[in-house]
Amino acid sequence: MAASELYTKCARVWIPDAEEVWKSAELIKDYKNGDSSLQLMLDDGKNIEHKLDPKTKNLPYLRNPDILVGENDLTALSYLHEPAVLHNLKVRFMDSKLIYTYCGIVLVAINPYEPLPIYGSDIINAYSGQNMGDMDPHIFAVAEEAYKQMARDERNQSIIVSGESGAGKTVSAKYAMRYFATVSDSTSETNVEQKVLASNPIMEAIGNAKTTRNDNSSRFGKYIEIGFDTRYRIIGANMRTYLLEKSRVVFQADEERNYHIFYQLCASSHLPEFKTLTLSNADDFLYTRQGRSPVIDGVDDTKELSNTRKAFTLLGINETNQMGLFQVLAAILHLGNVQIKDRDSDSSVIPPNNCHLTAFCDLVGVSYQDMSQWLCHRKLKTATETYIKTLPRLQATNARDALSKHIYAKLFNWIVEHVNKALITNIKQHSFIGVLDIYGFETFEINSFEQFCINYANEKLQQQFNMHVFKLEQEEYMREQIPWTLIDFYDNQPCINLIEAKMGILDLLDEECKMPKGSDDSWAQKLYNTHLKTCSLFEKPRMSNRAFIIQHFADKVEYQCDGFLEKNKDTVNEEQINVLKASKFPLLVELFQDGEKAASPTGQAPGTGGRTRLSLKPDKGHDKSSKEHKKTVGCQFRNSLQMLMGTLNATTPHYVRCIKPNDFKMGFSFDPKRAVQQLRACGVLETIRISAAGFPSRWTYQEFFSRYRVLMKQKDVLPDKKLTCKNVLEHLVQDQDKYQFGKTKIFFRAGQVAYLEKLRSEKLRAACVRIQKTIRCWLARKKYLRKRSSAITIQRFTRGYQARCLAKFMRRSHAATVIQKYQRMCVERKRYRQKQAAALVVQTILRAYMARQKYQALLRESKAVIIQKRVRGWLARCWYKRCLVSIVYLQCCFRRMKARRQLKKLKIEARSVEHFKKLNKGMENKIMQLQRKIDEQNKDKRLVNERLVSLETTYTTESERMRTELSRLRGVEEDAKNKGNQVTSLLEELEKLRKELSSTQKEKKTIEDWAQTYRSEMETMVSELKEQNGSLKKEKDDLNRLIQEQSQQMTEKMVRAIAEETQQLESDLNEERSRYQNLLTEHRRLEEKHDDLKEEMVSSNGSKPGHRRTDSTHSSNESEYTYNSEYAELEEGSRAAEDVTRGIDTSLTLKLQKRLTELEQEKQSLRNELENKEDQFQRARARDDVEFKKARGAELEYESLKRQELESENKKLKHDLSEIRQSLLGKAATGAGAPGSPAYKVVLEQLNSSCEELEVRKEEVLILRSQLVSQKEAMHHKETMTEPSVFVEDVSKLKDAGELKQAYMGLKDTNRLLEHQLQTQRRGYDNEVESLRGELQNVKEENNRQQQLLAQNLQLPPEARIEASLQHEITRLTNENLELLAEDPTASREARVIILRRMVDLMEQLEKQDRTIRKLKKQLKVYSKRIGEMGAGQTEGQTSPGQMVDEPIHPVNIPRREKDFQGMLEYKKEDELKLVKNLILELKPRGVAVNLIPGLPAYILFMCLRHADYVNDDQKVRTLLTSTINSIKKILKKRGDDFETVSFWLANTCRFLHCLKQYSGDEAFMKHNTQRQNEHTLSNFDLAEYRQVISDLAIQIYQQLIKCMENILQPMIVSGMLEHETIQGVSGVKPTGLRKRTSSIADEGTYTLDSILRQLSAFHSTMCQHGTDPELIKQVVKQQFYIIGAVTLNNLLLRKDMCSWSKGMQIRYNVSQQEEWLRDKGLMLCGAKETLEPLIQAAQLLQVKKKTDEDADAICSMCLALTTAQIVKVLNLYTPVNEFEERVSVSFIRTIQTRLRDRCESPQLLMDTKMIYPVTFPFSPSSLALETIQIPSSLNLGFLTRV
Repeated sequence: MAASELYTKCARVWIPDAEEVWKSAELIKDYKNGDSSLQLMLDDGKNIEHKLDPKTKNLPYLRNPDILVGENDLTALSYLHEPAVLHNLKVRFMDSKLIYTYCGIVLVAINPYEPLPIYGSDIINAYSGQNMGDMDPHIFAVAEEAYKQMARDERNQSIIVSGESGAGKTVSAKYAMRYFATVSDSTSETNVEQKVLASNPIMEAIGNAKTTRNDNSSRFGKYIEIGFDTRYRIIGANMRTYLLEKSRVVFQADEERNYHIFYQLCASSHLPEFKTLTLSNADDFLYTRQGRSPVIDGVDDTKELSNTRKAFTLLGINETNQMGLFQVLAAILHLGNVQIKDRDSDSSVIPPNNCHLTAFCDLVGVSYQDMSQWLCHRKLKTATETYIKTLPRLQATNARDALSKHIYAKLFNWIVEHVNKALITNIKQHSFIGVLDIYGFETFEINSFEQFCINYANEKLQQQFNMHVFKLEQEEYMREQIPWTLIDFYDNQPCINLIEAKMGILDLLDEECKMPKGSDDSWAQKLYNTHLKTCSLFEKPRMSNRAFIIQHFADKVEYQCDGFLEKNKDTVNEEQINVLKASKFPLLVELFQDGEKAASPTGQAPGTGGRTRLSLKPDKGHDKSSKEHKKTVGCQFRNSLQMLMGTLNATTPHYVRCIKPNDFKMGFSFDPKRAVQQLRACGVLETIRISAAGFPSRWTYQEFFSRYRVLMKQKDVLPDKKLTCKNVLEHLVQDQDKYQFGKTKIFFRAGQVAYLEKLRSEKLRAACVRIQKTIRCWLARKKYLRKRSSAITIQRFTRGYQARCLAKFMRRSHAATVIQKYQRMCVERKRYRQKQAAALVVQTILRAYMARQKYQALLRESKAVIIQKRVRGWLARCWYKRCLVSIVYLQCCFRRMKARRQLKKLKIEARSVEHFKKLNKGMENKIMQLQRKIDEQNKDKRLVNERLVSLETTYTTESERMRTELSRLRGVEEDAKNKGNQVTSLLEELEKLRKELSSTQKEKKTIEDWAQTYRSEMETMVSELKEQNGSLKKEKDDLNRLIQEQSQQMTEKMVRAIAEETQQLESDLNEERSRYQNLLTEHRRLEEKHDDLKEEMVSSNGSKPGHRRTDSTHSSNESEYTYNSEYAELEEGSRAAEDVTRGIDTSLTLKLQKRLTELEQEKQSLRNELENKEDQFQRARARDDVEFKKARGAELEYESLKRQELESENKKLKHDLSEIRQSLLGKAATGAGAPGSPAYKVVLEQLNSSCEELEVRKEEVLILRSQLVSQKEAMHHKETMTEPSVFVEDVSKLKDAGELKQAYMGLKDTNRLLEHQLQTQRRGYDNEVESLRGELQNVKEENNRQQQLLAQNLQLPPEARIEASLQHEITRLTNENLELLAEDPTASREARVIILRRMVDLMEQLEKQDRTIRKLKKQLKVYSKRIGEMGAGQTEGQTSPGQMVDEPIHPVNIPRREKDFQGMLEYKKEDELKLVKNLILELKPRGVAVNLIPGLPAYILFMCLRHADYVNDDQKVRTLLTSTINSIKKILKKRGDDFETVSFWLANTCRFLHCLKQYSGDEAFMKHNTQRQNEHTLSNFDLAEYRQVISDLAIQIYQQLIKCMENILQPMIVSGMLEHETIQGVSGVKPTGLRKRTSSIADEGTYTLDSILRQLSAFHSTMCQHGTDPELIKQVVKQQFYIIGAVTLNNLLLRKDMCSWSKGMQIRYNVSQQEEWLRDKGLMLCGAKETLEPLIQAAQLLQVKKKTDEDADAICSMCLALTTAQIVKVLNLYTPVNEFEERVSVSFIRTIQTRLRDRCESPQLLMDTKMIYPVTFPFSPSSLALETIQIPSSLNLGFLTRV
């Protein structure tokens, strides 16, 4: 494929970048061959020109399509190169929060630096048994693959975990070991899994430390071999260690710490047991304060030490050894604080009485003088002499530090040795899985001997890794028959030869160490001379002569030669070692002793050097040990590394590469530079390069066809998919070298899948464009036609409207003209009339004015005369009036003052509280009084008005009178003129009168204003009072409403509280039931484990031929169900097991016995508690029915007895009559009256019937007596139940929580009272049983007497027999009545009345029988006459005498009628084993279920049980029940995987349980029975305890049924619900990587949704055929659907490839099909649909929009059944299948997390697939009559006899 086809416009590429390593860009111009540069646009929109290398002309790397980004396997990428790998890891880590990614056979793990909820037991269970490619990448998937291959291929496995410090190697190894410990089950009593996991805290404490890169960095390498037996269960483990960093003991860099154990001891120094160590704070010791970081955030060293000590104890290291270890560690700290001072330039000295040296010597038990001397001196030996040489201070300090390192290394080896001892077991190891936790490639600024050894080890591991990858590729090609071509890959063998070959670096280093004056400089020169010119991988730095450079596979590393020789020698002063060997401290001596104990039990020898190791061949003698001790560190490390490589090569390796995302330990922060550096170093990119060199992309033919079907035409599709794919590929890809056809797959070169994806996307895009074009054309045309039609319609209506408007305008114009004409006429006429009227008015006014002026002049003259005439009289009257007005005014003022005071007082009262209270009490009366006052005041006002009117009238009359007087005065005008002076005075007085008149008018006006004001104030007051009254009424209504609301709220609250309490009680009951059923499951599991252990012990001891040991399960089960000999039989069983297995340790048996005892006790307590809770409900329901039933009991019994008596008499009389007729109609008539004749036998039979009737009368007397006793108990029970019944009625009246609490306490008291009454009734029942036994004895005596009387009566005539017997019976009843009267007069009176009634009835019956006898006698006489009339000759000669005797007897001697079948089966005790064998152990459920009635074995067993109860054989009942239960358990253990068998016995066990309840005699169960069924109740034994045992057995069978169904459904669920495309073509197939192709188990067939539905239908039909209760079927279906939903959702949450829009549609369709199945079966209301709600919401979540805040709100409101972790997980895993889909943004996921933050829910990610809903068995009575059941012969139960 030409570059011009790929590098086109819009193609995306990767270009190098200094900051981000690789940066994405997009081509904005097509590339043409010969171009020297590319025109690119970066993601930020910036345009750049990318220059191509003129020499190589290499184009930049192409980006993969977006749908391939974020894949689980890096090999699934079409373009395999460094930027694609880096980008894929970054997207998964940053966006999807996924830390694991596959890269071919390598699992890449990125440290998140945050705790993640992906390591719980639910995740382990989800990955257990799954193929590696089926689930998302995980460390558990790698562990499962190793475990599975070990079991399948019978080959040992190894998991190699490597990476930088802080990358998470130790955690990954820890989780892998936890997985093995969880999925495998140990058979040993030592709990090896726990011990293996317990070794982690110990090794972390002594081998881990804080570094600048990691707070818990492993400073040593370890390889743990976990051993498995033949059943692949963990039996032991072994640990090897490599290169312990001893230098950390004496030196730490800044921000680093020493080993954790030192800080744990210092933090715990305050504990009493550590006082002798004389420790203090870590800052007080040199060895712990150099890093200046003694504390790790979030780590409690005191608590960590406690965990370490617990781990020591679990691994068998006792307290003495633990304190010894801590003592040695404390001594090391004190030794580091010993100060050595200069004595001179060549010697040093330790000051005397050094406290730290003293503490060191005391702790290790050595001499102070010896240790202080040899710390500052050393001994030199020559051939002839020995010298003691002083050491300078520096050398002495180095010697002290070397001693500390040596002691710690010895201690480390000792701990590892004892850990291995604890992990070793005696069971033979069949295979193992090794977990290698080793350091990755290291390069620092200064690299020394430690980094050299580490990188040497990584070179060896990388070589092994390359060869393994190369081998797998070759195997894949050969398996698919692809032509094999050699792939060029990096071979680091030259680098390994440079290090380890002859004359290599290590060889020269060892040689230099042997030289007397060897030094680092001379060694460096030898390296330069040997390798500088001969090896291209070896270089010399330009600026240094004491360093060298090696080109490793990952990078160039420069090593400094300083210290190489010293670290390789690892010398320690021999005299110091001798002093320690002479110690009085035994543990220290053990550390330094030689011989066998110096090596580890796995053949490990103590290591030396900067980092040490423990794995060498075992020592065979002292000479070899000393020789081994002389080996250098490099030599030892090389040997151990070769041994490790041999182990790895002998196993199948699995690789985990841990990546450190950043150096700052920030959560989910990704540094591309650091990541690329580690990817190059750990070999991931080399894996990619090897894959890319061949055919990295591989598709099966079906996957290719499904994915690229869109690129094919219809004619290209052939029936043969393989041929179709070949034809299409040859057409699409012209270059034949770009792909190869294998047997099952198509192999593609790198980039070909991207090219095909490009073609596919272009084809889809073209199709989308065509669809869009057509739809848009159709929409546009439809819109145009709609617009055109609308425009025409608008035009039509517009034109019509315009025409109508024109017509209207013309009409209006004409009308306006007419209106204007008449309007103008009207205006002119009106104007004329107005002018005319105005002129007339002016004339009238003028004339009137002139007349008035003339009249006024005449009037003035007349009035003046009158005034002068009447002035004196008028003045006198005015004075009088003035006086009168003044008096009235004073009265008004006084009254006004009083009124104002009264008003003020009223206002004060109105404002006062008391007044309001009074108003509130009688507001209506007040209003009436105020209204009355207002009326009175109005009345006063009317009187005042009337008075004012009278005054006005008086004034008017006076004025008239004065006018007359004035006219009179005119006559005397002349006289007045003479008296001018008097006129002047009169005028003045007149003026005064006018003034008085005006003042009087003012006062009148004032009074009127006051009255008006008073009226308004009163009206205001009245309105205010009305308002107050209204407000008070409103307040009153509000208060009433508030009281009603509060009462309603209290009622609702009470109802809600009662409902919540009821719901809480129900939930508690369900929880207790679930806990109880879980305990049953645990009990069953322990029983099975106990049986397996016994079988293994028997098989291991090799029992004798022919000897068969008794199964102890029988005794244990029998003891479980009898409850009496439980512990004794268990102890006997255990002693028997000890006798058989005397060579086995009994501790496990004792533990199991103790555990079984505890479980039995807990089971019994839970059972009692459950019974108490259920009894509370039953008592509450049955309490109301007790009185009525007991009150009606006697009457009902009497009526039933009377009816039965009449029926029996009828039957007997009819029977007697028929017998007489048959006897009389016989052939022989001779000798009819003889003693041997048939008539004589008939009469004798009648006598016998009379005797039987007497027996019936006796039974009636007993029944009457029982009625008396029951009535007495009913009266007593009614008195005792009165108070509780009243209490029950009062419960409904409770209003608040206090009363509820009191009611609850009262209920408890009532329960105690009821329990007391129940006990009293039980005691009464026992007394009654005793009395009945006495009565039974009396009845026996009475029977003897009756027999005597019968013998006497037989001697009497027939007429007197019956009467004598009845007379005797009446006498006996009278005597008994007298006795009863003496005992209880009250009860006897009642009984006497009943007995008298009964006697009357008996007399009536006697009379009836007499009449009947007389009739029969008459008939007998008639028949005898007929016989006599028959001729005697007819009988003579016909028969012989013998025949005469035989023949007449057969028809006449009619046998007694056979009794009805009672529904019981009788069997012999020796046939019990045969019954159990044929009915349970050897029964075929299929034939029974199809051909016979459901539950037939249960009915047969119950009928056998009924007979054992009928004969009162308790031993038979017990053995039958025990054998039945044990046999059912045995058949379920044998065929527990067969669903049909388990379902069959579940149905029969439930039916057996229902039969025990239905025929138990309890009224609660008998109310559904027929009268005949009530007669079949159990009479002698109460099997309530056995009902509980059988219920427990039913629970165990139900759980076994669920487990069986789960095993059948489990392989179908994922394939049918997720993987299979129910709707074809909806979901496309994405490219898959190597993991999907190398599944551990070959496909066994694809399951579909129809397979699941068919299986569900098979389950349902099987249970229906077996007669399983419908309610139980509903519970089973609900559990089935829960399993389907939980498994599907868990796999969806762990599979990124399944989280897409199309898969959501598939899931919703599958769920709808399951709902349709439920609807067809009528099971929609069983709760199964609700169990699928989480899965439904997850499918909806995959399909809804996920962009805006509204979408987030919709998701939060929709996904109520999903937890926050599940919602976020689905959003993180959402992956587009097609490029038209979009990924979920990180901001949207954070928005969802913010909105769901307040949810209170479990943080668990996965659903619990092992959860089983608590099962209940509702009582389901059977309508089948037991007497009608027929036993088929096919069951081979002929030994059973019907009774």
